[in-house]
Amino acid sequence: MPNCFFVTDLHGRIDRYEKLFRAIADERPQALFFGGDLLPSGIAAMTSVDPSHRDFINEYLAQRMGRLLEENPDKYPRVFAILGNDDGRFEEAAMLEAATRGLWEYVHGGRSEFGRYPVFGYSFVPPSPFQLKDWERYDVSRFVDPGSISPEMGIRTVPVSADETRHATIEKDLRQLVGDDEVGNTIFLFHSPPYQTSLDRAALDGVMVDHAPLDVHVGSVAIKRFIEERQPLITLHGHVHESARLTGSWREKIGRTHCFSAAHDGPELALVRFDPAKPEQATRELL
Repeated sequence: MPNCFFVTDLHGRIDRYEKLFRAIADERPQALFFGGDLLPSGIAAMTSVDPSHRDFINEYLAQRMGRLLEENPDKYPRVFAILGNDDGRFEEAAMLEAATRGLWEYVHGGRSEFGRYPVFGYSFVPPSPFQLKDWERYDVSRFVDPGSISPEMGIRTVPVSADETRHATIEKDLRQLVGDDEVGNTIFLFHSPPYQTSLDRAALDGVMVDHAPLDVHVGSVAIKRFIEERQPLITLHGHVHESARLTGSWREKIGRTHCFSAAHDGPELALVRFDPAKPEQATRELL
């Protein structure tokens, strides 16, 4: 029976990673899904006088994963990873290099296979109030919510063309990524949650910008529509740390699709365990 772990939004917190590595050593999952925002702040990495955290991947994460691989290569899990909106895109090169050493599979914008389950990954989130724009896209149009900053503004650690920042959308990306493929048996690793669900509820009650109330739901309309229309088997999400606390739910079912979030705003590690053959039995534990 496949035993899968899903974690997200660890933000470079060593204590959370060490809890995860202990759980991996104890339980030996067959697969581990990293849902983005894995590293210390991308903005901080650009401005800090301490360069050590700039190479968090090579100086900590890849070393610890490599140790797990060396200690028990026959039971090392399949590892699928994407970055998130707080991870500078300049870190992507280190993610790809570590992937060549068999430590994980970097699946943003691509497809892999986990047994009979195709795995897709997608990092981009809709426009936010944050300055780092490496992993932000317009959602379904060039609309930007009050209080958010356009993807055409802000800071990028890797330059992209003006045409991409102006015209690329999450909706177009997902259409190109999946095409006409049948996705009913897929696992989709997103960073953003779907819009207006129990997974994207932000603590914005009563907050106004220029006399306009902010939407308390900050997920992706395009991802919500994609799930409704294409009905993947399982979608994995993060990004909105406080949502499970505010809504009381870390999971949502959209049609036949099981949607899980491992984002958490407390000090603990939120660990989601699931079996793709029995997604209704998924659990979430705070460690």
